[in-house]
Amino acid sequence: MILRFEAAPSEDGWLLRDVLRAKGVSASLLTQLKQTDGIRVGGAPMRANERVRAGALIALTLPDEEQTDVAPQDIPVAIAYESAHAAVLDKPAGMAVHPTLGYHDGTLANAWLGELAKRGGTGVFRPVNRLDRNTSGLVLCAKNVWAASALAHSAEKLYLALVEGELPPGPGAIDAPIARSDGSIIRRCVRADGKPSRTEYTVLCAANGHSLAACVPVTGRTHQIRVHFASAGCPLAGDDLYGGSRALLGRHALHCAKLTFPEPETGESIAVSSPLPADMLRACEALGMDVKQISHL
Repeated sequence: MILRFEAAPSEDGWLLRDVLRAKGVSASLLTQLKQTDGIRVGGAPMRANERVRAGALIALTLPDEEQTDVAPQDIPVAIAYESAHAAVLDKPAGMAVHPTLGYHDGTLANAWLGELAKRGGTGVFRPVNRLDRNTSGLVLCAKNVWAASALAHSAEKLYLALVEGELPPGPGAIDAPIARSDGSIIRRCVRADGKPSRTEYTVLCAANGHSLAACVPVTGRTHQIRVHFASAGCPLAGDDLYGGSRALLGRHALHCAKLTFPEPETGESIAVSSPLPADMLRACEALGMDVKQISHL
């Protein structure tokens, strides 16, 4: 793939490497481009420490993708958004994002590579955000190595969580450090020596001993939303790892409902939404919650 940019007036006189950094080219990608002679300015090679004039046309030939050891599989995959450089996939609960020791296939990675194979092509699976196997919702994927660096740490995520306990409507926040629980490689806990962690939330509705909250994990710790609400005495419904009951549904009630990120090529802000999945919707309705407002998030 060849990427083409034009040096902006504000970049007049900048070193080429600084212009490329402003275009989302990481240091590691810049090294690869130099090694493969993949940089042209005005059709001619240019060193990264030379200065660029405004309006200069920059062409980058991206290095070949590394071969992946994930096998393509013919598994349906819901594509919520796609461009030349990014894709947002809507993952169902129960599907792992990537093969692991416990889940060798049937993952979102297998499904995406299967989709590419059906199109007659190949590719790699580069998730920018990851979800637990039983968390449903949106996963942002970079479609090439440049997009991966351009999208890194750029996505703003909003989750819907059904928690035990009736919380007051409106905004709130949980600031509590998170650490790995002693003797477990999976479970996390709130502990003074943990990493600083903050979850901001808004309670949308509450009924019959439960609350539906829109949550923004300001930090990105493992199991953060689950651990934070459990530490506040309000574990997620279905989350028996952290003290929640499975009376309403058989998995933790967490859904990545919205992703906002800059489209790599244009910088345009893209917002992608996913509706509340059927199992969480049924649970909310069984509790007598009015969930019509969720569509306006």
